[in-house]
Amino acid sequence: MRLARDGFPSIGGLLFMIVGAWFFSRPVALFLLLPLAFVVWFFRDPERVAPADPSVWVSPADGKVVEIERTYHPFVGEVTKVGVFMSPLDVHVNRAPTAGTVAHLEYVPGKKWLAFAPKASEENERLYLGLETEQGRTMMVQIAGLLARRIVCRAPKGTPLARGQRYGMIKLGSKVDLYLPNSVSPAVTLGQKVRAGETPIGVVNG
Repeated sequence: MRLARDGFPSIGGLLFMIVGAWFFSRPVALFLLLPLAFVVWFFRDPERVAPADPSVWVSPADGKVVEIERTYHPFVGEVTKVGVFMSPLDVHVNRAPTAGTVAHLEYVPGKKWLAFAPKASEENERLYLGLETEQGRTMMVQIAGLLARRIVCRAPKGTPLARGQRYGMIKLGSKVDLYLPNSVSPAVTLGQKVRAGETPIGVVNG
């Protein structure tokens, strides 16, 4: 099973504690196997296969669609926002919805509201990553939730991303908003479960 590299420090730390505890208290060492199993499972990073049709945009996150509405941001203008809530049980690795080049990065400190709350998109800690694509500008917004403690983005400005390529993750419960340009129509419904890099979330018009 592939693991996200962001989990290596936590996994390594728990393994060190288990080995050390084995020489002093084997019950404690055995107990620590439970959090180790959870951490390994949380940082799982399964392979995904995008649809063959290049006009299909894929979800940037695993989870449930909780918002589909119009919104505005200076980088993209007026667009359609699709919000995907990731529970602590979902895979938390984030992927590019389409091919493009990173042209905008913006970190905004903020609160820790429940990530599925509408105000989370505007008030929580978040990171905006904007792409220049063949269909126009798009943006993914990684939003920290009540339990989330770190937003990870590994795509600096100028980075070319392929459709479905990993670019970061959010640790524990959180949300990702995808801003679809007007040339792309949403292909999901409220309440739908989606998988990053695999589930169609938008389709290029015409």
